[in-house]
Amino acid sequence: MIRTAILSAGLLFAALPAVAIECRLALALAIDVSSSVDAAEDSLQRNGTAAALLSPEVEAAFFAADLPVALVIYEWSGRYNQRLILDWVMIDNRAALLRAAETLRTSRRSHNDFPTAMGYALGFGAKLFERAPPCLRKTLDMAGDGQNNEGFSPTTAYGAFAFQDVTVNGLVVNAADFEGEVGLVAYYQGEVLHGPGAFLVIANGFEDYGRAMRRKLERELAPPAIGALPKEEDAG
Repeated sequence: MIRTAILSAGLLFAALPAVAIECRLALALAIDVSSSVDAAEDSLQRNGTAAALLSPEVEAAFFAADLPVALVIYEWSGRYNQRLILDWVMIDNRAALLRAAETLRTSRRSHNDFPTAMGYALGFGAKLFERAPPCLRKTLDMAGDGQNNEGFSPTTAYGAFAFQDVTVNGLVVNAADFEGEVGLVAYYQGEVLHGPGAFLVIANGFEDYGRAMRRKLERELAPPAIGALPKEEDAG
């Protein structure tokens, strides 16, 4: 009787459909469009990210392994002000990468007068991962020039949404005079970075956004290395 039950359980397990891994990384880019970001700065971050995606270093990193990368891009500001710029797309050839960069470059911000609701932005990202293609890893990029000032905090978001297998990296824009570099960097290090190997990159103003994004993408897209360093700050 026991033998029959074991055999039946084994047959049932074998009959379950296996999840086919489609990509090595599901990557979400979250762009800050809160009221502290003016029109010129918004243009710098969109064009800077688009240029970073097409830089030779990042393009090489996208195609550095056999499995492709899935990419999604969204903008965020207030509690209920998140909008998709680019829905999940598999970057499996250069044409797909060119289309993704052009979609971002030609996009227009949806809001410009709302606060910085970072917890809500993270929750929106977590929901996007629920319908992402099955990938080996998941990474969310939180870029911004200020601390959370509306709604629940990032740490609350990490407890309320499914972030167990998601790494959250940060890109701090050192441009907000009322924040100051030290305070904002410390905030990201203590409240925003999440998961094994999470790291922070600093842009010295929005004019430096493209360079910082390129550095971050190069590192995120590189195939995992054994013994990778934990959280660290990259100001160069």
